[in-house]
Amino acid sequence: MLLQLSFWELIINQLAATTWLEWVGTLSGFACVYLAARQNIWNWPVAIISVVAYSILFFEYRLYGDAALQIYFMGTSIYGWYYWLRRKELHQKPVVRLEGRGFAIVSIAGIVLTLLLGWFLDNYTDTNVPYADGFCTAISFIAQFLMTRKVLQNWILWILVDICYVPLYLYKDLMLTAVLYTLFLGLAVLGYLQWRKSYQLSVEIASKA
Repeated sequence: MLLQLSFWELIINQLAATTWLEWVGTLSGFACVYLAARQNIWNWPVAIISVVAYSILFFEYRLYGDAALQIYFMGTSIYGWYYWLRRKELHQKPVVRLEGRGFAIVSIAGIVLTLLLGWFLDNYTDTNVPYADGFCTAISFIAQFLMTRKVLQNWILWILVDICYVPLYLYKDLMLTAVLYTLFLGLAVLGYLQWRKSYQLSVEIASKA
């Protein structure tokens, strides 16, 4: 009972110490992933709010890979917003999927980016988690690009990276962000199921045309 009380006291104390910046990033981050899972175009402007908050927060906590990733997210959020609008105007198929060659390219890109980022962070920054940060950054980089192109398997990558991010943020004492990424994991599963349903429906419609 004492251990249980101490655990909950620890959570309450960490949540109480959470900065307003992390609250902004957390709430807007949850909202944008939920909207993305629903294929709602408003996920992109909401994502921009989360990106600004987390870029500052991650830099303060020496998660330099993640901080730099937010700059990339800013660009892809603007691009994704434009691309989704354009696809809607052209009435194109909303969701596509990677085939064998695409999987190979994504896998190789993930490995190479992880090693390069890990090496760079290890040698040129004061981070104490260079390769963990590098891996999460690399996979997020690829997953975000696939999301802007409405590729179904982006959600599989997000599931993988969310599983890795939770212990990383706990290690960095970012309790609220760790909770957020636990919720992201559930939303990523939901996003995959909903996008797969949308993809299958579009394939059925195309086959009957």
